[in-house]
Amino acid sequence: MASRETRLRALALYKELHRLGREYPDPSYDFHGRMRRLFEKNKHLTDKEEIERALKLGEYIKQETLALYQLRKYRHLKRMYPSNSMSDP
Repeated sequence: MASRETRLRALALYKELHRLGREYPDPSYDFHGRMRRLFEKNKHLTDKEEIERALKLGEYIKQETLALYQLRKYRHLKRMYPSNSMSDP
């Protein structure tokens, strides 16, 4: 049986991923649907090690999604301010 702390961690992770998914750049990817199916697939887990592994995977997905957003912002800014490398002597 999962402890209360583990359950709260899983719920907090789900909420964070749900918020991050609102701005996912590709609507055809179905971020929310995939995330929900992943959490539902793992809801039966009782072994602490398996639960930790699943939570670490969720954290990894969260970090990768944040990196994707940062990259998107960087590329947007780079397009807005073209480099002047051609005009430098």
